[in-house]
Amino acid sequence: MKKINNYKLSRLIRTTILIGLILVNIQCQQAKNTDITVYTSSSEGDRLKQGTGTSFTTDKESSSLPEIKVDQTTRLQQMEGFGATFNEAGMICLNSLPPAIQDSVFKKLFDPKSGAGFTLMKSPIAACDFASAGPWYTYNDNPGDTAMVHFSVQRDLEPNGLITYIKKASKYGAFKIESPMDFAPDWMYYGMGKDEKHIKPTLYGALAKYYSSYIKAYADNGITINYLNLFNEADNKWYSNVTYKTMGLMIKNFIVPQFKADGISTKIQLGETSNRPEALEKFPAVLDDPEVRQYINSMTVHGYDWSKFSTLTQMHNKYPTIPIWMTEVCYVTKTLFPPGGPAKSPVFEFSDGEFWGNMIVNDMKNWVSGWIYWNMILDQNGGPWLISPEHGDGDGNEQHPVVIINRDTKEVTYTGLYYYLAHFSKFVFPGAYRINCTGGGPLLNYVGFINPDGSIVLNVINNGEETDCKIAWNKKMVIQKLKAHSITTLKWKSV
Repeated sequence: MKKINNYKLSRLIRTTILIGLILVNIQCQQAKNTDITVYTSSSEGDRLKQGTGTSFTTDKESSSLPEIKVDQTTRLQQMEGFGATFNEAGMICLNSLPPAIQDSVFKKLFDPKSGAGFTLMKSPIAACDFASAGPWYTYNDNPGDTAMVHFSVQRDLEPNGLITYIKKASKYGAFKIESPMDFAPDWMYYGMGKDEKHIKPTLYGALAKYYSSYIKAYADNGITINYLNLFNEADNKWYSNVTYKTMGLMIKNFIVPQFKADGISTKIQLGETSNRPEALEKFPAVLDDPEVRQYINSMTVHGYDWSKFSTLTQMHNKYPTIPIWMTEVCYVTKTLFPPGGPAKSPVFEFSDGEFWGNMIVNDMKNWVSGWIYWNMILDQNGGPWLISPEHGDGDGNEQHPVVIINRDTKEVTYTGLYYYLAHFSKFVFPGAYRINCTGGGPLLNYVGFINPDGSIVLNVINNGEETDCKIAWNKKMVIQKLKAHSITTLKWKSV
């Protein structure tokens, strides 16, 4: 066997090392150039799927493609977060599952890395139409107990209770909570008949203690209630008839003094109106009083008008320093469906998510800072629901949730709504700002953000067939393929 010449061997080794270094350099350069991460959910079956990375190039070419221009220098509203609502109905559904599957559902909803990373949640004060673990209840059903001696959150500590639900969820992620109330204890009202559901003025102080007791009781159980809404969809026929002018007086003269006396830092919100235009109509009764306005942290609205987004911009222009939140919307069988919407709830098809994705984008474009869906979890029948006609809660109340749990088969369905909402909650962090984005095409709906860590997020909904789209930013550009009927998240560093 011939021996290899030492010189030739040395040369071979040097050449091998050089080739290796070149390959490593190429790989590093490719990694450096792949500065945009892309995630897609689509009608083809993608579900938050991370695609092949892409890169910006110098923007020199003209194109006939739809073009979205991203301007990170123009910062608009600051974001609070995205999420849904804790109700006993959801915990009942979860408790029908084996513990390991329960954990996987919580993880998929709240884990910021492997799940949707919900950061903003709603938890009603005592009973609502999905307080399904028992009969109607409040935290003090003892007539005349104005000192709240018998105040108790015991039901919320039960296996299907709200405190149990919230504490389990908090193991998987971090979130803030806003709490509205359908009804105060019945004995605080003149009556429960039509137009009688006004709080007796002599009991405004007792009601303030009721709110304070609720916040303190939850704190004693390790849960912070960050925001309080006095009433849900008030000044209407179905829940409390309390007017907004009265709420303003309650806040100024009773709630704020009680909170100060008890050392409570929970912020006060105004609203939970049944739709967007109602807010524009009714909020001035409170907000035009500067004494009250100083105590209002944010304005909260529901989306049951389905499409009157521009009224939110009108409200922002009227009260530009007060953030706007969307805090409830859903499908309700027989009564609340958008034009052309589904025939019944719940909706299992992924394609339904496109409707909700467009609603989120349109709310964001009209100054919404926080977006909260109604029921996070319900069963295959859109329930279970509570029946209490005197409190506005009838039978046949099938609704659509973010997650559907079949209590018979134990199958878990993550709806189209879940995936479209997750494209926001997973990538847009609390403290982010919406940034100015323009251009696009008739079937593209989009919104952009800059996160506190400097990352830019662009969410693009394609409501039509597959198309390429040009994204222009900072004198750079990239051509991105948008799958048919999809939502695509592009994320990159701003510097």
